[in-house]
Amino acid sequence: MPHSHPTLIGWKESIDLPDWGITDITAKTDTGARRSAIDVENIVELSENRVQFDVAADRRTGQLKKTVVADIEHQTHVRSSNGQRHERYFVSTNVRVGEITKRIELSLSNRKHMQCRMLLGRLALEGDFLVDCAKSFVTRPNRKPKIGKR
Repeated sequence: MPHSHPTLIGWKESIDLPDWGITDITAKTDTGARRSAIDVENIVELSENRVQFDVAADRRTGQLKKTVVADIEHQTHVRSSNGQRHERYFVSTNVRVGEITKRIELSLSNRKHMQCRMLLGRLALEGDFLVDCAKSFVTRPNRKPKIGKR
């Protein structure tokens, strides 16, 4: 249910996926994207309309992978930012951004070449959030960005 006053967030935020026991993922808030996506590896379709996949908790080293099993909401063709069409699984989970927790649908995709491991699209943002593209980490102002070697 949307809040009466949207919460201000930046173009990049540190979010949590509490159902999966995952915290502090950097997500890009993208009002140009309709759907949300998360960077995963080792996708395996299981029986009973479920899927298993790995989310890397530490992207720089590829260590600390979290294996998740989730119900498949649906599969569909998605056009990526480079214009190619891909078949993707979609799953639902709760996301926490600041003080707000809401259920969203996520596309399971390979985002390893993207700056942010997760993308929050319009469907996840609508009704609850107002994005200030000049700011980042508004909901966690004391967060120190991770610095990695390039």
